[in-house]
Amino acid sequence: MRLIITLFALLFSQLFFNLAHAAPKAHISAEQRKGHVNEARPDDRKKKKADKSSKKAKTVAPQKTAKVKTQADKKTAQVKSKSKSTHTASIKVTPPKKGYKKGYGRHREPEMATAKLAKHEKPLKLSPAHKKRYQHAKQTAMAKLMSQMGKPYQWGGSSPHTGFDCSGLIYYAYKDVVKIKMPRTANEMYHLRDAAPIKKSELETGDLVFFRINNRGTADHVGVYLGNGKFIQSPRTGEEIRVSQLDNDYWQNHYIGARRVVTPKTIR
Repeated sequence: MRLIITLFALLFSQLFFNLAHAAPKAHISAEQRKGHVNEARPDDRKKKKADKSSKKAKTVAPQKTAKVKTQADKKTAQVKSKSKSTHTASIKVTPPKKGYKKGYGRHREPEMATAKLAKHEKPLKLSPAHKKRYQHAKQTAMAKLMSQMGKPYQWGGSSPHTGFDCSGLIYYAYKDVVKIKMPRTANEMYHLRDAAPIKKSELETGDLVFFRINNRGTADHVGVYLGNGKFIQSPRTGEEIRVSQLDNDYWQNHYIGARRVVTPKTIR
């Protein structure tokens, strides 16, 4: 019995010894592991911090460059806007003047402007020879007109062989007298730049007088002033070339203006 107790005691003591011997190693190994972990953690933290700082630097750099680009774009946009504003400021827009009438080819500028120029122009000093040529040109045109008296109206006609319409008669009388190119229609003659506008109170023999009858353009009928309130014309289909009174109510109501084609400057 005593032996059995002693054996149990020995076994118990041996087990206790073994356990006591094994426990410190385990404790040491755990502490070693903790030390290794603690040693590894700072390095990992440093690496993580370095990675984070590099990522931040990468993310910040594009923003800075983007800001720089946007600032540069803003500066260029400001420069462009300034250049545009200066360019537009340098361009002067001239509004259309009152009294402007649209013309054809080498046709007239606004009547008011031409009237002002005519007032300021000095009268030409004609030599006796030039004055004689000027008078001869007017007489030639008037003779050609009067020689067609009584001929029938012919739409589109501009020759003694075919007959005349209103503008064809004027074209025939003046085309060889003046050096400017005479238009063919009444509306073009009215807007001719080389024909000076004339007031009704200043009409002279040979001036063209214009009327608006059928609302075809600004002027759709034309005649030539003969003096003493009379003018020669080719009226309309079914009628003949004749002399009419300018102060007649009908012609007064349709009268729109006059032009002077034969001048000392325009004669051949």
